[in-house]
Amino acid sequence: MQSSEKQIEGYLKDKRNGKIYFTSDFRHLVSESAIRMALSRLVKKKTLIRLAQGVFYYPKIDRKTGITLLPSIEDIAEALAKRDKARIVPTGAYAMNKLGLSTQVPMKIVFLTDNVPRKVKIGRTWITFKKAATKNFAYKRYVTMLVSFALSEIGKDNVNPQNIVTIAPTLLQEDKEKIKKDLPLTPAWIRKIIENIIDGENNNKQMA
Repeated sequence: MQSSEKQIEGYLKDKRNGKIYFTSDFRHLVSESAIRMALSRLVKKKTLIRLAQGVFYYPKIDRKTGITLLPSIEDIAEALAKRDKARIVPTGAYAMNKLGLSTQVPMKIVFLTDNVPRKVKIGRTWITFKKAATKNFAYKRYVTMLVSFALSEIGKDNVNPQNIVTIAPTLLQEDKEKIKKDLPLTPAWIRKIIENIIDGENNNKQMA
């Protein structure tokens, strides 16, 4: 009979690289008491990378450079949400970074969730899941949501022409009619900015 370590390793070899796993993903293979020891050995062998307690990554290697491609914080957050059957959306500071409105990656990244609030430490970065109202999850287009949250973080009186120039290309890549369906969810001043961008008006104009 194969050892617990070999059973998990064999299971992983049949799966795609670059995937995030949790301790619970291996319960159908080996006993609960054997999982932790087997995973620790696989981490030592570098078959797996431990991202946090109970969170592991089956590494994907860039064929040209030989560099291990690590998952993004958002990839990890989405994997945690999927495991917990939760919905998540990024808050303003992270949305700003995603849209290029800020070059600063927050050390404490906050996502809104419709599930239980919690914190997870990934390396030196904390991911916080904060309980939020259902209306925050009503957006149909991810881009509309990002823009709305990012501009709200900046604030109506602080949005400048460069901010609008920065977000315009991202919005213009999307289907205009689908974005418009999300506009009733946004504050009036943000709705006006988005409408002016997608309707082709002066993108450099600062909105009042």
